[in-house]
Amino acid sequence: MHGGDELIYKISVWLLPALLAITLHEAAHGYAALRFGDDTALRAGRLSLNPLRHIDPVGTILLPGLLLLTGSRFLFGYAKPVPVNFWRLRNPKRDMIWVAGAGPAANLLMALGAGLLAHVLGLLPSEFARWVGDNLQNALDLNVLLAVFNMIPLPPLDGGRVAVGLLPAPLSMQLARLEPFGMLILILLLLVLPGISGGNLNLLAHVIGPPYDFLRELILMVTGHR
Repeated sequence: MHGGDELIYKISVWLLPALLAITLHEAAHGYAALRFGDDTALRAGRLSLNPLRHIDPVGTILLPGLLLLTGSRFLFGYAKPVPVNFWRLRNPKRDMIWVAGAGPAANLLMALGAGLLAHVLGLLPSEFARWVGDNLQNALDLNVLLAVFNMIPLPPLDGGRVAVGLLPAPLSMQLARLEPFGMLILILLLLVLPGISGGNLNLLAHVIGPPYDFLRELILMVTGHR
């Protein structure tokens, strides 16, 4: 396969998994919020499975594209966050946990679905089976990665909001105050620390890697691939 053809193929087996993983993650937040009393996402037109409603030019297109082109081990991206007004939830502190956890839960369900669907590959023509299989493999890997990454206990990530909902009030208030700086902290942890430490302080390797490997192996076992 020539270089151009290989790139086109690589994009074709990552595009659908990435769009579904990011779109359904965000939609799950909106549906969960509506279930617990907040219709902000519905009124904003974001309670939708249409990927165009959720695409962020940088997080959904530019960042994954750059990672793909540079041969990164992990493909990562994000969509426009679905608007949620936690104070409109019936029980804000408790329901925040369910709304925040809905996104990673959707990713894990998609990973399970990809693992189960892989059993039908033998029924497909060989060339088409390869393409479908690569899509399913990427869907499984990407959804597990997004679920684990988003559960880092740092606002505005989902894990941070789950922690805010679970912690006693004084601690949860202190953690919630980090939200405006959360993305900056993540950039420092993901990009700056590995560079200045020669890779010894790599968040992906040391924090995300072990739970990612565990969940991936568990899903492969549950879906009959181990």
